[in-house]
Amino acid sequence: MTTDNPFFRPSTLPYELPPFADITEEHYLPAFDAGFAEHLAEIKAIAENPEPPTFENTIVAMERAGELLNRVALVFFAQTSTDTSDRLQELEEEISPRWAAHLDAITLDGALFARIDALYERRAELAGVGGAAGAAGAADLAGTADVAGTADVAEAAGGAETAGVAGDAGAAGAAGGTEAAGTAGAPLGPVELRLLEKRYRDFVLGGAKLSADDKARLSELNEQLAALSTEFDRNLLVAKKAGQQVFDSADQLAGMSADAVAAAKENGEAVGLPGKHVISLKSFSNQTELAALEDREARRALLEASLERAWDSNSPVIVKIAMLRAERAALLGFASHAEYAVQDRTAKTTAAVEDLMTRLIPAAVANAGREAKALRGRLPEGQRLEAWDWTYYSEKVRQAEYDVDSEALRPYLELDSVLVNGVFHAAELVYGITFEARPDLVAYHPDVRIWEVFDADGSGIGLFLGDFFARSSKRGGAWMTNYVEQSHLLGQLPVVVNNLNVAKPPVGEPALLTWDEVRTLFHEFGHALHGLFSDVEHPTLAGTNTPRDFVEYPSQVNEMWAEWPEVLANYAKHYRTGEPVPAGLLARMAEAEKFGQGFAVVEVLAAVMLDWAWHSLAVGEDPGDAKAFEEAALERYGLLIPEIPPRYRSSYFAHIWGNGYAAGYYSYLWSEVLDKDTVDWFKEGVGAGAEEAEKVRSIRESGELFRRVVLSRGGSVDLMGAFAEFRGRGPEVEAMLRARGLAG
Repeated sequence: MTTDNPFFRPSTLPYELPPFADITEEHYLPAFDAGFAEHLAEIKAIAENPEPPTFENTIVAMERAGELLNRVALVFFAQTSTDTSDRLQELEEEISPRWAAHLDAITLDGALFARIDALYERRAELAGVGGAAGAAGAADLAGTADVAGTADVAEAAGGAETAGVAGDAGAAGAAGGTEAAGTAGAPLGPVELRLLEKRYRDFVLGGAKLSADDKARLSELNEQLAALSTEFDRNLLVAKKAGQQVFDSADQLAGMSADAVAAAKENGEAVGLPGKHVISLKSFSNQTELAALEDREARRALLEASLERAWDSNSPVIVKIAMLRAERAALLGFASHAEYAVQDRTAKTTAAVEDLMTRLIPAAVANAGREAKALRGRLPEGQRLEAWDWTYYSEKVRQAEYDVDSEALRPYLELDSVLVNGVFHAAELVYGITFEARPDLVAYHPDVRIWEVFDADGSGIGLFLGDFFARSSKRGGAWMTNYVEQSHLLGQLPVVVNNLNVAKPPVGEPALLTWDEVRTLFHEFGHALHGLFSDVEHPTLAGTNTPRDFVEYPSQVNEMWAEWPEVLANYAKHYRTGEPVPAGLLARMAEAEKFGQGFAVVEVLAAVMLDWAWHSLAVGEDPGDAKAFEEAALERYGLLIPEIPPRYRSSYFAHIWGNGYAAGYYSYLWSEVLDKDTVDWFKEGVGAGAEEAEKVRSIRESGELFRRVVLSRGGSVDLMGAFAEFRGRGPEVEAMLRARGLAG
């Protein structure tokens, strides 16, 4: 093994930050080749160990394996999402099927599973409890499991949101690290039992109990699915570029703020169209510019470009993916991929998901109907309300009825101020942590900045990377991922990154955010905190390695601090004058946002139910034409509303076809139940305006409790039990219904 490849040795940089300055595209393939071989050799040694299986020589040994592979995989799959190239896309096409095959080689290893199975059958004995009741108790300890099964991880390898946000590479067995507990005859504790349960469950869901023929077919399916997911992502990147809207003059962008117009011109330079103003498509359907553009034809063209992207290229791809996933689910004994997916989530059953969604749909649609009536009252005589009119006239309603102008708010929302004086300030206020810029450390792109994070006692927690600007080599959306996973065993502290797609301003000009972008910044930093606060032994259970329908919960909670008065007053200042945001504007905005909840919930529900429909297919069921299937699904659920397109249409729904959220997009609404209940808990603690003496807990006290009970424990505990531990009860849906205007 040569020594000039930076992946062949641990990084010597602070917190083992990858040595980005030394990494070139040509380093990846040799590192993967060596990493695959090294990891398989380690697994072979575990499987063929002549000693009887123990937690230490099997589970812990597996967790320690794959150090080199983990290093290269975390960097490679992050780069293909954040700063790809033609060469990287070629490598991804080659590596993704090999990655899937590698994971299958481990999961379908009969000798290895026999050792895990033997430990699983003895789990009560290993825990120091006896009889069937003890075994049942041990099983309950792992009742809500962590990330999705190995097969899902293989598909998601090409780039995860939380994914990224869920640390898929490590969770699939490619990561190193666990703890040495349970050795020398010591009983296994709850965390060790949880890890054992998780390993057993992942192997079973990954096909370990199948016949030899079925294992062979499963491997074929996983390799095909990995290749198709990569193809989907590649097609989507091409379609994003093809769908950009080009304007010859600034006059065509009337209604947009001066800084937004300048950013469009700067974007024209960046995409090779100097002198033009270019709006690049964001990952979701309703582009943010639709709320401001006065030219109705420009709005129509922009929205249609968004809604029609990638249908030609991705329609056959998604049909194949859906059918292959249905076949795989049947092979594993499930009626659909949705039924398979919920096995490892807090929802547990498809019925639980459907019950919540069907409860929300009628009220949300009714709300949207009332909003549509108000919008029609603003339309010119004889004009019909169309999808490209909705957010534009919603702004008119907000201006007229609530005295709110979203564009007028932007000068008070400068990126650096929101980040440092808002996001970071809130983290210090709630959790006591501080941040120090590290310009001496080099990231993977010049736009990326790095901060060292310190705890209240001055000790280092980890590194935070911020990659906030859009570029043509970056996929759409916003997400968090890890470069280093926290692990006490390996002596590793976390290195995490947040990615956004904010339009980059001209040199020397400020980046002014929309209110939605402010919330996204706080949201993604909630994921970052989940990773940074991880305090567990083994990275398989660290940080954001939790079920998909739980992982959005901490990030959604963090959004509350964007509107917290003390935080808001610290960051919402005019970028030129330093004047605070006008008194009452944010309060009026909060009232105005209630008007748009019908639209907001319906567009998300439409995407949720599209995901659910695709992944409720039975084996052999051909969905036919993708567009026709989408329309029929929306109509079936009462969500075919032409004026409100789904937040993502099927052809560009990257969450479910490439990023690990298959049959999991419901997670955002599911987690919101926990989120809004927790927001109430924080507000109750400080008395929401009560005198100091009347407060139950200070913000810091509440923050420390939330950090200790939820954020620091990753997937090492029963997560719904953790919620009940600090809340004093299980979650209740009423707070979410009130916040969304769906109560009563």
